[in-house]
Amino acid sequence: QLHLVESGGGVVQPGESLRLSCATSGFGVSYYTIGWFRQAPGKEREGVSCLSVSDGSTYYLDSVKGRFTISRDHAKRTVYLQMDSLKPEDTAVYYCAGEDERITTVQRMCSELQHGFLGQGLQVTVSS
Repeated sequence: QLHLVESGGGVVQPGESLRLSCATSGFGVSYYTIGWFRQAPGKEREGVSCLSVSDGSTYYLDSVKGRFTISRDHAKRTVYLQMDSLKPEDTAVYYCAGEDERITTVQRMCSELQHGFLGQGLQVTVSS
């Protein structure tokens, strides 16, 4: 079982930054792929960024490349999503997701929204 707890959402102005955190716990945490999904009002959920905790490989949605960075801290068992140069279109509920790395890849997890575990989500609002 994998337990995911998100933190760090909030309201910012365009151009500002936020860092989301996903604290993970449970057996075999190192063998999961962790990702961030988001869902804006009236839109379908999409995979923003995914990371393999074991080998560090990453995937990014085209619209966030160069602005968002996913990373992990092994000691803290936490995965971060650093979001810079935020735009109003980044406004959404962001979810931390986890999937057994043996049955997915970072690209598949994000593009197909594969997940065996999902956090409760947190709101990110970018508005002037």
